[in-house]
Amino acid sequence: MAISLLGGGAAQPADNTSDIIKNTTTATFVADVIEASRKVPVIVDFWAQWCGPCKQLTPILEKVVRASKGKARLVKMNIDEHPEVAGQLQIQSIPAVFAFSQGQPVDGFMGALPESQVKAFVDRLIGPDADDVAGIEEAQRVFDEGDIAGAAQLYGAVLKNDRENVDAIGGLSKCYVRLGDLTRAEQVLSMAPPAKQTAEAYLSAKAALELARKAEPLADTAPLEQAIAANPRDWDARFKLALALVAKGKREAALDHLFEIVRKDRGWNDDAARQQLVELFEAWGPKDPLTQAGRQRLSSILFA
Repeated sequence: MAISLLGGGAAQPADNTSDIIKNTTTATFVADVIEASRKVPVIVDFWAQWCGPCKQLTPILEKVVRASKGKARLVKMNIDEHPEVAGQLQIQSIPAVFAFSQGQPVDGFMGALPESQVKAFVDRLIGPDADDVAGIEEAQRVFDEGDIAGAAQLYGAVLKNDRENVDAIGGLSKCYVRLGDLTRAEQVLSMAPPAKQTAEAYLSAKAALELARKAEPLADTAPLEQAIAANPRDWDARFKLALALVAKGKREAALDHLFEIVRKDRGWNDDAARQQLVELFEAWGPKDPLTQAGRQRLSSILFA
């Protein structure tokens, strides 16, 4: 791909390279795209006046790029007036979008896309906001320390900056689960766009919500504890007690009860205890120390 040759040595850096959205020509492509992309990712929209889908896509691109607040730029090129670059990129149909970074094309797509997919494309290009990453890490630390309200505030601050941040959505939903407000937890979880509903943070929060719904009717643990004291092999009571303990944040005690069932009667209720352990590990996430230790413990029991 001979993009670097376009415009030759005659191209001069444009005075307006700080513009977020601009039009370009064959003569200014090197300055507007290649050189500019060494400072910030540049998205190039190849279009033509006669192209109906182009007229749908371009306003979406402009909106999403403006929302990036300078973290990406948009350069538009009319291929009828300036066909050379499109020819070098072997563009067969439009709209065609190419993203450049550090002077090289790094991503792209053909055809008109809905705003959600365009935003995902731009988000992938610019990467996570450093402040948001730090906010998520701090929120998780505070959550792990037991300050659920404080964690919720930190996750909420990230969502003010990026309403589709799936890590913040999942984290805030878990905060509401821990606070017992399952309705709010579900509402927050519904904020995740479909394209991000396969993310680990979303799946973990969804599993935590489903688990909390199971445990909700089991708030009073005294009758369950009495039943187990009378009959240690009352697996149904032990299973329900484990769910109730999870809801109260007593996770290690809950694991002990489930492991007791798996160890003494592995096939009870169609393998319900083992399946519940797997669901817990999914809800807590693979990085949680209890998930890691619990999976090792489960393996040692199953393959002993």
